[in-house]
Amino acid sequence: MKYAELKIQTQREAPNNAQTEGFAFLVRAGYLTRENEILPLGKQAISHIQNLSSDPSFLFHLTLPLLHNKTEIYFSLSTGSTEIVHCSSCNYTERLELAQFEKTPFSQEEQLPIEKVLTPDCNTIESLANFLNIPKEKTAKALMYTRTSDNQFIFVVVRGDMTLSEAKLKNIIGEVRMATAEEITNAGAAAGFASPVGLKNALIVMDDIIPQSPNLAAGANEDGYHLLNTNCGRDYSPEIAADLIQAKAGESCIHCASPLATLPTLNLAARSEFNFENILLALAETHHDEKGLTFPKSAAPFDVYLMHIPGKAVNTVEKAEGIYNALQSAGISVLFDDRDERAGVKFNDADLIGCPIRVTVGEKNLKDGNIEIKERTDKANQLVPIEDATSFIKASILAPNLGTM
Repeated sequence: MKYAELKIQTQREAPNNAQTEGFAFLVRAGYLTRENEILPLGKQAISHIQNLSSDPSFLFHLTLPLLHNKTEIYFSLSTGSTEIVHCSSCNYTERLELAQFEKTPFSQEEQLPIEKVLTPDCNTIESLANFLNIPKEKTAKALMYTRTSDNQFIFVVVRGDMTLSEAKLKNIIGEVRMATAEEITNAGAAAGFASPVGLKNALIVMDDIIPQSPNLAAGANEDGYHLLNTNCGRDYSPEIAADLIQAKAGESCIHCASPLATLPTLNLAARSEFNFENILLALAETHHDEKGLTFPKSAAPFDVYLMHIPGKAVNTVEKAEGIYNALQSAGISVLFDDRDERAGVKFNDADLIGCPIRVTVGEKNLKDGNIEIKERTDKANQLVPIEDATSFIKASILAPNLGTM
């Protein structure tokens, strides 16, 4: 394909909205606009990646630092929109909202008698814990929903120091919405002072650490009052007990007890469905140097960047056209920069765009029957007889790609 067909416009400077180096190089090289719209060169690159995806394992051959589980593949990036939990010891990896962690009971004390106490203006966990002078771990947090499929009132109980994962809840009971004031009242609860004790027509769902958390302070279902020493099994019986809590950094891994980390990532694949735009960005973030992109041979949109240097005595365009046709006939994909531009401009653009091999057709070398061939990540150029160009380039493409940066 010729340079003009793709309407490539490179930029010498990074866009001022670039938050990562990879994105900056994709914009500078003409793959994307600064608004993250895909340009023709970017479409060509994505089309090539889509062709690679006929092998579901192709991502693992692109020398990308991947994080993955059985269903999803991620790439760590500070601007990524998918937050995950990761264990560096055993490589446990999961979306933040679905990740599991090892929960620790707060105490193993004996159950104490339930007691109703006045708690004015204590309609949050923080205010209640401060008023009673107890840690948040000793409180029960109430969250109230209505299941959309059947309008069933759902009462959720989690420990006061923990955060509910709505994704986990929905996986267990289906889609929900926040309960209305009328629905809360009809179930016998009081917003801000609610507990599962004495509810009617409610599906009680609790986190699985609650049975191991005795004597929790919970609402009395009456404004201004709470109950001390509520205990699951004695004071109320849940229909469902399951893991409902969202993990956070520093929690213990469910598999090896090592501290978990939270990471922003790009989601590259989910259940064999690939996000090709994210894969292109991950390639750019991983494979670049100070001059531009350094795509692996398998992932580059073109095998060869072919350029000619305008000559005075030799028609370098004509010679380059012959090489272009020969390479294409051999099944080698070529980006042919046939612009009437200075050599320095073309060299810079070749480095920016990041094809694995650059072929330069210049008057000086042609006089000796040679062309110049350079691999993108090598410093040295090689002079190759023009009649050997196709076989030499084919051998270079087939050579192992080390994925150097």
